Amino acid sequence: MINNKNIIAVILMLAGSVFSGSAQQLKENVLPKWALGGFERPLNVNPVISPLSTTLFSDPNTNEKIAWESNDTFNPAAAVINGKIVVLYRAEDHSGVGIGRRTSRLGYAESKDGLYFERRAEPVFYPAPDWQQGNEWPGGTEDPRIAQTEDGLYVMLYTQWNRDTPRLGVATSKDLIHWIKNGPAFAKSPKGRNIINRSHKSASLLTKIVNGKQVIAKINGKYWMYWGEEGVYGASSENLIDWEPVVDENNNPIPFISPRDGFFDSQLTECGPPAIWTENGIVLLYNGKNHETKGDKRFNKNAYCAGQVLFDSKDPTKVLARLDVPFLRPMEDFEKSGQYIDGTVFIEGLVYHHKKWFLYYGCADSKVAVAVYDPSGKKNGDPIPVIQAE
Repeated sequence: MINNKNIIAVILMLAGSVFSGSAQQLKENVLPKWALGGFERPLNVNPVISPLSTTLFSDPNTNEKIAWESNDTFNPAAAVINGKIVVLYRAEDHSGVGIGRRTSRLGYAESKDGLYFERRAEPVFYPAPDWQQGNEWPGGTEDPRIAQTEDGLYVMLYTQWNRDTPRLGVATSKDLIHWIKNGPAFAKSPKGRNIINRSHKSASLLTKIVNGKQVIAKINGKYWMYWGEEGVYGASSENLIDWEPVVDENNNPIPFISPRDGFFDSQLTECGPPAIWTENGIVLLYNGKNHETKGDKRFNKNAYCAGQVLFDSKDPTKVLARLDVPFLRPMEDFEKSGQYIDGTVFIEGLVYHHKKWFLYYGCADSKVAVAVYDPSGKKNGDPIPVIQAE
């Protein structure tokens, strides 16, 4: 006997593929073997960090009490210490109007399970009247990524923003609370002279799993990082502080991947959390911005979605594969409503904890959320909208 409900469902599906309508058709997003994921949003947990207006901080630059995390809390780094996950998140005050026009500082939150957090009342990293004030004030310290060495040193790569030129800064810590600022990453590099006074940001250190712990790795005898916003570039280091970019004969950085017309990453390919050395190669998770006219029409104009690219484990400049659709995209209300109205899932924090991967990301430049991947069971990425005829 024919099931009438099944017939109706088929008719609706076919109609949706021909005519545009209010109901969005979706298809499965099966990830390749080499990719991490899929990452699933835990039920009734997100967002895990939201703005607070009750926490005050005495700003050392102005000597004024300010509500330092009252406007937005987003774009987080993550690390594991003493069996807990620590998230360092970017927090903005009310000192200006518009993205990048307020002052950013980094707040500290810790969790035993990676889902529910306790926060410190004051920021742990911020612009101050120190030797980096010229690079960090009044815009602040933004968008951190953190990884740990085998002997317990935490290395943070972050954006120094003086409202003139964003620069990639380096800081180190033993406890994720007390930090030493080491200045711009390319300051001492002869190859970096064409970079240091131009906009440059967003760096992902290469890491690997050693005895169940995620640690910073070397490749060909040196530390390695991917960096960049308008393309994915690379750099090496012997001490994790001073970095040598990969450049051409004119000392211009060489992109390994670049934005692609017609894809979700058609405007930007901005590095995300620490890259992971796997049995299939080096996996870099990155943020793709969808161009408003040359992008993938299945996704919002200017939306930030998350992609992955696979590099050769012996040659970190060689691309082996790349996702053509995002594995994570703005779907929840809190990912699409905030100070960035086109929607973002801006990934920056990735840690291995209790045999699972915890991915922390900024939501619409306003809040912090988490998605979890359990490697014991491969899952799909976020479902992909089907283009409907107009």
